[in-house]
Amino acid sequence: MVSVTCALSAISCGGFTPEAGIPVFSNFKYTGADAVYEQNPLGEDEFYTPILQGCYPDPSICRKGGDYYVVCSSFAINPGVPIFHSTDLVNWRQIGHVLDRASQLKVEDTGISAGIYAPTIRYNPHNDTFYMITTQFAGGIGNMVVKTKDPAQGWSDPIKLDFAGIDPDLFFDDDGKAYIVHNDGPEKPLYEGHRVIKVWEYDTEKDQVVKGSDKVIVNGGVDLSKKPIWIEAPHLYKKDGKYYLMCAEGGTGGWHSEVIFISDSPKGPFTPAPENPILSQRHLPADRQNKVDWAGHADLVEGPDGKYWGVFLAIRPNEANRVNTGRETFILPVDWSGTFPVFEGGMEPLKPKLKMPAGAENRCGEDGFMPNGNFTFSDDFTSPELDMRWVGVRGAREHFATVGEHGLEIKPFDVNIKAPRPTSTLFYRQQHNRFTASTTLYYVPRTQGDLAGMVCYQSEAFNYVFGVTKCGEKTCIVLQRTARGKSETVASAEIGDRLPVGLRVSADGDKYTFSYAGRGGEYTDLATVSGDILSTNVAGGFTGAMIGLYATTANDAACK
Repeated sequence: MVSVTCALSAISCGGFTPEAGIPVFSNFKYTGADAVYEQNPLGEDEFYTPILQGCYPDPSICRKGGDYYVVCSSFAINPGVPIFHSTDLVNWRQIGHVLDRASQLKVEDTGISAGIYAPTIRYNPHNDTFYMITTQFAGGIGNMVVKTKDPAQGWSDPIKLDFAGIDPDLFFDDDGKAYIVHNDGPEKPLYEGHRVIKVWEYDTEKDQVVKGSDKVIVNGGVDLSKKPIWIEAPHLYKKDGKYYLMCAEGGTGGWHSEVIFISDSPKGPFTPAPENPILSQRHLPADRQNKVDWAGHADLVEGPDGKYWGVFLAIRPNEANRVNTGRETFILPVDWSGTFPVFEGGMEPLKPKLKMPAGAENRCGEDGFMPNGNFTFSDDFTSPELDMRWVGVRGAREHFATVGEHGLEIKPFDVNIKAPRPTSTLFYRQQHNRFTASTTLYYVPRTQGDLAGMVCYQSEAFNYVFGVTKCGEKTCIVLQRTARGKSETVASAEIGDRLPVGLRVSADGDKYTFSYAGRGGEYTDLATVSGDILSTNVAGGFTGAMIGLYATTANDAACK
């Protein structure tokens, strides 16, 4: 057992009391303990995949010289589109977010699964410029592109693009010409999920598609007679004088896959490879050990050793087959020695570790590189800048979160976590099926409308709130469950007014245990509940679960 003592806090025992109604979180600690990593320790020449654990879906990758960049979908998370840099495809450092200011991101009034979809990052050697193209389902923006000369130094304001559909991709040919390919609806849909892939010429001087240049290059998918669904996430490549179109097919769930086509021209006609898909887990036994599923939505790059690699999304369900960590970024080597690229092991049960590219050294979790496997993330909020892994939903972090002398101070909004509006919540992605997350809270609630604490959050309609509030004249801890927008109090307890309060959530697959402790006391379990509402396949949408440090003056979680 662990006691909440002064040693756990950045605040001394000198009697600090925060301003009434304003919470101060003096630390946060997250520890992952998935059995798959305990059972599969790394050898000297190995690294783990996924390379980005937790809700980092729809990865895209590009290269300039020896530098590699990956971006991921962010939906209504703010800031938007996390971007990572590597020189070896093993060690990844987050260098920022592509959409990090209000002029770029308009997600203030959207649901969690709206906002930014399927970004693609590309480098154009003809003008030494990086592009990030995406669809923003918010603010009336739609398809858009931003640019920069240096991905670590910020990106332009969005340039709205004049075409419909989703999942746009940019391709720069050897002759300097540019093209956009994307998913769109057919003129006459033949069945549910029938989609097409279109290509446009792209004017890099005007940053706009050339009107009238659009053409359907894939209708339905690999074989229209089989009624394939959701052909999407297209990427164009050129190798040995041939053009390749790689797409996801089957939807982003259990039938997800990656397929490949070939042509003599970027405008087609494109012919599917004789063996498709080239990446999928859909055909494998459902009860396989350490299951990875939903693999697809991939992108290719040539590695530093001359070998091709592919990043893609997949999920790691828990023992109840629920998807609480969301869609994550995986990587595999790709054999492109023949006509078509093939993901090595991509049609077999995916393994948790891989051999590193030649010359790489595994430094994950060191010197600012993203950790993977089982790891601990700790933050005592003494740095003037918040770690990039802390994010808001809809609203920017700076509007409510500040780091001061005593730790993280959150200015509570008069907005409940269930509202599709910016909330005063700082989020950290759940990255393991088995984890413990804890914080030390200094907080004096004034009324029943005040609450501060932790949330386990899948969306505004599916979440747990675990916090300190007033129950009449008493100070209490309360756990509220919200499913499909309807809330109920699971448990509550009086805790008195002694500060600080320790809050802890521990997950063991589908079981989540919420515990609390007063200063100097042992942790007491308040309740153990199902994590069902935190899973994508129960809550729907496209995001994974997140753990939040939350404050509000619009609390409706009542004591039992």
